[in-house]
Amino acid sequence: MIVDVDGCRAHAATGGVDPTGDDPVALLIHGAGNDSTVWQLQTRYLAYRGFRAIAIDLPAHGRSDGDPLASIDEMADWVARFVRAAGFASVHVIGHSMGTFIALELASRYPEITSSITLCGTATGMPVHPELLAAAESDLPAAAALMAAWGHSKPAHVGLNPTPGLWMIGGARALVENSRPGVLSTDFQACMAYTGAEAAAAATTCPSTVVIGLADKMTPPRGGKALAAALGSATVVELADTGHQMMAENPRAVKQAILCSITAGARNMK
Repeated sequence: MIVDVDGCRAHAATGGVDPTGDDPVALLIHGAGNDSTVWQLQTRYLAYRGFRAIAIDLPAHGRSDGDPLASIDEMADWVARFVRAAGFASVHVIGHSMGTFIALELASRYPEITSSITLCGTATGMPVHPELLAAAESDLPAAAALMAAWGHSKPAHVGLNPTPGLWMIGGARALVENSRPGVLSTDFQACMAYTGAEAAAAATTCPSTVVIGLADKMTPPRGGKALAAALGSATVVELADTGHQMMAENPRAVKQAILCSITAGARNMK
């Protein structure tokens, strides 16, 4: 799916299904240095269960044109423009990592278009280790290796793969290694500068779900639980033996958590 946003090509993956009709829209937002492919096990699942699955590539990520955006606020505003340019009246927003901050800002700033939010691998703040930040600026393969190592739980490191034929760690490394120069560093800077998560959570009125990997080293469980508390009535889903890259590590549980969240959100709209 291609949408024109600000005169630039914006790409979204749709799970192999043409997003037509009046079905509810599930809008999926990737994290730092990633793109829409991180949702490949979720988009197809949702697309065949009565939802228009729209996994976006942020500007300069994946197959979208443009320059990387420097702040979470700018990213949220861009997503709102994408939603309107695509002709969607409202969306159920699912975010991962940096994408959870974008989802929070979207829900608090644009409540009229946000039906529900599902936050996967989130926290009240996302500091970046100095070693990883330095690698993002000058040694992308090293940064990719660090992210893949820290982003996966122990089972993923010893070959316990829920999806036959998929090499989780190798795929995660390749995705970041092939990101455009400067994108990962810009994303990290945006995450570190963002201090509005708790305020945005407090201002959010739509149904919300927080999905926590109990073996997540990049956004540890205590951070996800703190954000869930700030949201007030959020549903919390805890996944055992699951790290930050939960969409690949525990795809079945993540798919079910998203489906339950957006189904509840759809009922809430009626």
